[in-house]
Amino acid sequence: MRTWGPLTAVCLSTFMLLLDVTIAVVALPDMARALDGSLGDLQWVMDGYALALAALLLGMGAAADVLGRRRVHVVGVVVFAVASLLCGLATGPGMLVAARGLQGIGAAAMFATTLPLLGSVYQGRRRSMALGVWGAVSGAAAAVGPIAGGLLTDGPGWRWIFYVNLPVSVAAIWLTLRVVPESRGARGRRIDWAGTAAFAAFAGAVTYGAVRAGSHGWSASGTLVWFAGAAVALGCFLVVERRAADPLLDPRLFLRPAFFGVMAGALAFNAAAFGVMAYTSIWLQTLLGMSPVRGGAVFLWLSLASFVVAAAGGRLLHGVPARFTIGGGLLLIGAGQYCMAVLDAGSTAGALVPGLVLVGVGTGLVSPGIAGAALAAVPQERAGMAGGAVNTFRQLGYALGIALWGTVLTSRMQDTLPQEAAHALAGGGAGALRGAFGEERLRAAFADGLDAVAVAAGSTALVAGVLVLALVRRGGTKTGVTGSASRTLTEERTASRG
Repeated sequence: MRTWGPLTAVCLSTFMLLLDVTIAVVALPDMARALDGSLGDLQWVMDGYALALAALLLGMGAAADVLGRRRVHVVGVVVFAVASLLCGLATGPGMLVAARGLQGIGAAAMFATTLPLLGSVYQGRRRSMALGVWGAVSGAAAAVGPIAGGLLTDGPGWRWIFYVNLPVSVAAIWLTLRVVPESRGARGRRIDWAGTAAFAAFAGAVTYGAVRAGSHGWSASGTLVWFAGAAVALGCFLVVERRAADPLLDPRLFLRPAFFGVMAGALAFNAAAFGVMAYTSIWLQTLLGMSPVRGGAVFLWLSLASFVVAAAGGRLLHGVPARFTIGGGLLLIGAGQYCMAVLDAGSTAGALVPGLVLVGVGTGLVSPGIAGAALAAVPQERAGMAGGAVNTFRQLGYALGIALWGTVLTSRMQDTLPQEAAHALAGGGAGALRGAFGEERLRAAFADGLDAVAVAAGSTALVAGVLVLALVRRGGTKTGVTGSASRTLTEERTASRG
């Protein structure tokens, strides 16, 4: 228990929080029917979690260094569990979205402390083994999400997607308190509350503006006000970080081409690879009539390809510069999305398979090496900052992707359907529309919308891939999660001794 108990405790928490990023994807149509939710509600069910996780991840890491990592981690699990219960008890979309946001706050506290907690316990060969297991669990959570969500939704119901977190949370809390020692960061470090608030305001405003643009238009005064607010918040964040004694994220790092390229790649990666899944799931279930389990199984092509490539790549691509694996992976993700832009009114799920496999191969190349590339792009004393930043940008990319692709989807649908009907169809309301519009018309509209989304996501990945290949030129960063995570932990422990 003393040897592997801490790893088990941390992996339980990590699996839960990453599973909840994707587990709700296949349950969205059932949620919409049960709670009478709209497209905007469904977007925020996904975005509320990812956005809170992204906006608070850096701040939670800094707070944990001061207050105690185990303490913050346990509080995060408690908040996550309470929020999961509230999600399951939700009586309307507003309550569900609010509870998902609370879940994201707890997840941020958990995720920000996982690697530092492992670094305080394991050394040498045990550390490498522990980080390898942690990396495998992290990858498995994303892969299992759609299938687990489908099984629970088809079985006891979508609310059990959240209820299953409760016993796991209890086990994680008990184990953490029993076997994980407390640890802290460097003495004298301060919590950057102003930076945390400014970044959260920026992330929230830009995401809300993108969601609002889908229903009110990009040029609507309310939409422009939200984007203006996001710009002001970003400006405040940059000013605060330049003056802070212990900044969350030093803006001067973005003057380094390699760091800028990696952050652009991280933002585009999650948006292009995963942001489309929610709308694809709605199409599979409400237009093609698939069950949640069958709809979730379609994404296995992506998950399996990613797992195989990541596992094989750790050996076959050892020593290959990360700019080639990350840049090349993003190009493959872009190509995969373009391959899926072939849908029409008569298309079946089989039309997605070649594209999903390509996206999975690209994901298997990008995911293991992107953290290491971020660390290689900054001075050693900024390693912890870079590690937190790359995770933040990935989650922010996912939140923005869902918001932007929803806007693209409904905009294209409005070429053949009225605005209200387009939004209802995108929100899973095909059943209610069949009396007013023919099946062929509804299928054609949704297929055209998904084609437009795939092209937008593919273009985003291609541009980011080119940027990574052009900008990330320094060093021959080895691919793989373990090496990059190990370096982050080494730097954090060195700082804590100082």
